[in-house]
Amino acid sequence: MTYLSAPGAGTTRRDDLRPAVTLLAGLNPVATRDVADNLLQADPTLLVVEHELTELLVNGTVIRTVRDGNGVLEDEKFAPDHPCLSCTLREDLLPTLVRLAKTHPRRDLVVALPAAVEPEAVAAVCTWCLVDGKPVTDSVRLDSVVTVCDSASIALSLESPDDLADRGINAADNDHRALADVACRQIEYADTVVLWTAGTDITFDDARVSVLLQRLNPWAAHLHTYGLTPAALASELLRSERYAETTPDLIGRGLEGFGVGVNEPVADCGVTATVFRTRRPFHPQRLHESLDGIASISLRGRGHLWIASQHSTAVAWESAGGGVSMGSLGKWMAAAEDADWDDISPQRHVAASLNWTPEWGDRENHLAFIGVGMDVEHIHRLLSYSLLTDEEIAAGAKAWESYEDPFAGCFPLTDEDVA
Repeated sequence: MTYLSAPGAGTTRRDDLRPAVTLLAGLNPVATRDVADNLLQADPTLLVVEHELTELLVNGTVIRTVRDGNGVLEDEKFAPDHPCLSCTLREDLLPTLVRLAKTHPRRDLVVALPAAVEPEAVAAVCTWCLVDGKPVTDSVRLDSVVTVCDSASIALSLESPDDLADRGINAADNDHRALADVACRQIEYADTVVLWTAGTDITFDDARVSVLLQRLNPWAAHLHTYGLTPAALASELLRSERYAETTPDLIGRGLEGFGVGVNEPVADCGVTATVFRTRRPFHPQRLHESLDGIASISLRGRGHLWIASQHSTAVAWESAGGGVSMGSLGKWMAAAEDADWDDISPQRHVAASLNWTPEWGDRENHLAFIGVGMDVEHIHRLLSYSLLTDEEIAAGAKAWESYEDPFAGCFPLTDEDVA
């Protein structure tokens, strides 16, 4: 069971009078602001909210501006209680959205996010945070999450080994996120990806970046700013109703029955993508030996996997910028107690039932890799080498527990953990 589209996307809300909020994310503030300016040109009644964080780590202050087509309506410097980005979002952005919805009813809002912000975090706080004791969503609705990618720099960011701090865009002193990770998450969470170019002609590099973005996020709408008038851009981005609150977490997509990527092994402008899926577990030691090779060949990897020595645990996989991140997604349904099944989403139940085997239940490896000049066959060889052999499979799960495991203790489970 594989879907690429976001569940609920495109649902009409003609009777919803709450102002619609469009989130604009992206690593290049110039590109993000240019898109915001074009939207204002098309609809001067829009309210564009921006936070300038340049001084946040220096003296703990933030500048918030609100503008429409006639100019700046608000320009305020303030100091959040804690000098970090998450506090700024909770303490100022959300109350600002609610206040503007009350003082300027029926005027839609565009939030141009700072470069370091992952839009998923903003969408999450909009969902569960309260302002004046009421949900933010009582006042506004999140309409779309748009990520703007600068064609000239996004590919370099996706393959960069730098942290945000190396670029001077970290959101806090202890913000050690990798630039490539943030770039990938901004792109992959978006329901709309905009390729922005400063030039007047489309080059081969622009075309390659366009293909790369489509492979990174095949479930989003994609558009290029080249040749688009402000009105055409606004018609694509505003009130698109593409955001779906029920969209599964990116790394958990496969467990919910959604595709984690596309299989496009034939290069298009040098970009290839592949999906690796099997019902045979990884040998922990051989997988560990292959990590650097897999991460260095691909630009991005994501999904979940099954390690033989940790038979109960679904393990998340993310790779970007040459680094690998792995973590627990909880128990496989086959390893969960019957009483815990009620806490598992209906979508997960359906996906597991369609993919269930008597011997292994819902356990499987489901990984996707994307790259430029990526050797798809070599990645598959590395992954296949890391799987259990027929003889190891025949030895059974009890024998697997004795394998030397470099990942031992990395993915702890409690009785309450269900993937």
